[in-house]
Amino acid sequence: MRAVLGVISLLIALALVGVLAKKQLGAFSKAPGSPHSPAVDPAAAATATLPGESPQVQSQQLQQQIQKTLENTLQQARPMPDN
Repeated sequence: MRAVLGVISLLIALALVGVLAKKQLGAFSKAPGSPHSPAVDPAAAATATLPGESPQVQSQQLQQQIQKTLENTLQQARPMPDN
């Protein structure tokens, strides 16, 4: 009986993780500027991927976009406390 409940609870947890992962991945496929899409860097919007491109090209473009965003973030001055 315990084993059956354990398996059922694992299946429920797996289903929950699957639904959340699908929801998160769906956020990336939304058009830029839609209310549910993540914030888009203007420079990254210019290099948006086309639907007909191969997954390898899309992956490389995403890596470049993340790298540019990270570099821009690191270049910003950190606010200093007023102590």
